[in-house]
Amino acid sequence: MSPNETLFLESTNKIYKDDISGSSFVNFHIWDFPGQVDFFDPTFDYEMIFRGTGALIFVIDAQDDYVEALGRLHLTVSRAFRVNPEINFEVFIHKVDGLSDDHKIETQRDIHQRANDDLADASLEKLHLSFYLTSIYDHSIFEAFSKVVQKLIPQLPTLENLLNIFISNSGIEKAFLFDVVSKIYIATDSSPVDMQSYELCCDMIDVVIDVSCIYGLKDDGNGNAYDKESLAIIKLNNTTVLYLKEVTKFLALVCILREESFERKGLIDYNFHCFRKAIHEVFEVSSSTQRTGAAVQSSPPSSSGNGLTRLKSAAMNGTPRSLV
Repeated sequence: MSPNETLFLESTNKIYKDDISGSSFVNFHIWDFPGQVDFFDPTFDYEMIFRGTGALIFVIDAQDDYVEALGRLHLTVSRAFRVNPEINFEVFIHKVDGLSDDHKIETQRDIHQRANDDLADASLEKLHLSFYLTSIYDHSIFEAFSKVVQKLIPQLPTLENLLNIFISNSGIEKAFLFDVVSKIYIATDSSPVDMQSYELCCDMIDVVIDVSCIYGLKDDGNGNAYDKESLAIIKLNNTTVLYLKEVTKFLALVCILREESFERKGLIDYNFHCFRKAIHEVFEVSSSTQRTGAAVQSSPPSSSGNGLTRLKSAAMNGTPRSLV
């Protein structure tokens, strides 16, 4: 939904468990805890929850007094770290759209300093927190989630290397490998990410899907708005070209390049064919490896055994575990 529509949503008052594995490459269980629920209460089996968790995202309201939130952050991450030291701990400093640029930087610096001081006092220097400034009124929330998800993808170095090879041999300035449904980019080349370029690519995905829903479906309404034939080229008035092409049923490659580079479209298409083939091979190898591993995985029979096995098993597309 659009950001303005979220004004009418009720606040989270219970634990929500979402499985988004059916329509997206980002194959996770997401457990959403309301701020007022103490999941370290004896009625919660927090060890079971954190033992199978890949990333823990703690959201702090930047427009509110966050002293109490920092205390809760320390309690949460310290206990979770003792259960599972492999968790990635991410802190979203949220609702920064209402703050000036200077206030944003000062708020992030203050939260970063206080949180790390608390960890140092507790002798938890090995526990690393990552901080992100986020808002739903721009693409910063998608950017932050992209960084979180990338840490959970074991094939990330290979994907980045493939993108670097592709753009260096095709005259492309920037390339993103997008999860089409969520608009999270699971990989990009090694050049710095410019927020404006990322927003352009996100908007292009929206345009392609919207136009395909109108003109790309069959007369009877069947078919998919995004499939193996999906391809789009948008030429902007500043000699920039946006180029989108389907990689898998969940992934799209979106590139930014200059018009003079796009004159060698035949070379770009050939290089893309090689890139697409390599991407499929990467995840085919991953899937076969995980199927072999899954055959020997077991857990003791207990009341939480089924849930634990479900959370811990790696997804067939290579994204393991769950987000909390």
